Amino acid sequence: MKKHVFAAALLVTSVLFAGCQSTSESGDTSKESKIDIVTSFYPMYEFTKEVAGDKANVSMLIPSSVEPHDWEPAAKDLEQIQKSDALVYNNENMETWIDDVKDTVDSKDLSIIDASKGIDLLPFTAEEHEEEAEEHEEHAHEEHEHEFDPHLWLSPKMAIKEVENIADGLIKLNPKNKAVYEENKNNYIQKLEKIDQQYTETLSRVKNKEIITQHAAFGYLADSYGLKQVPIAGLSPDNEPSAKELKELKEFAKEHNINTIFFEENASSKVAETLANELHAKTAVLDTLEGLSEKDQKNGETYITIMEKNLKVLQKALN
Repeated sequence: MKKHVFAAALLVTSVLFAGCQSTSESGDTSKESKIDIVTSFYPMYEFTKEVAGDKANVSMLIPSSVEPHDWEPAAKDLEQIQKSDALVYNNENMETWIDDVKDTVDSKDLSIIDASKGIDLLPFTAEEHEEEAEEHEEHAHEEHEHEFDPHLWLSPKMAIKEVENIADGLIKLNPKNKAVYEENKNNYIQKLEKIDQQYTETLSRVKNKEIITQHAAFGYLADSYGLKQVPIAGLSPDNEPSAKELKELKEFAKEHNINTIFFEENASSKVAETLANELHAKTAVLDTLEGLSEKDQKNGETYITIMEKNLKVLQKALN
């Protein structure tokens, strides 16, 4: 189904592209002062904006109210990408539509920056592969497929690497502003290194090391800081566990004295609350940062502040 929708979008967009190209060939030089960068979802938006500073207009494709795992670009999104100088995305296992975009847009004047370039990704566990396969059988029209965990940004250690990749991509695209990009990158990475140190020190001292989460979004965080993540669902927050899996989760939680079940605000907490009720446990929010509302941004929330809040929640639950 989504392939047909995408194909229709491509047909509409091909006409729009022709118009865009004729406009750009008319001698418009307004983009010479600032480059235009479009990013996929919130972490990529903040990372890119921090590096680019005032040398670029940075926008975001996926609204904060939309689950990034499910989003597909429409004709207007393809038009926006084509008009831009660069597209920054997290990873093809998250932005599963990226290959179609690469095949569609004219990449001659578009730099496509993979923030996960050169980073070793965590694979699914066998259980997650099995669960995802069952999900695909039930929803045969869904063509999303994850081979590796895409949630890199939820580990500050990995976020640093993504920022470095974005900076490298912008320098290659716009070398005249290399000094600015380098300075901005270094300033932002200092903040990320500080939060990384806080995670390292705090989580090395907690009593418990196991966390049960709504879905498998915190694998890199757990891997970076010595925790064990046990997800209720797979890599998609919409997946629901079987009765057998719920029973196993209950047994695991009792065995490891787990008293908090984590969920995220942008997904249904029904299963997490059901499990917590049966265990007489609490629930708490761990923010996946897949979206940050305009209201939160206006109130000063950022990747750094949300990750600080996540750390406090983890510290309280694991002690």
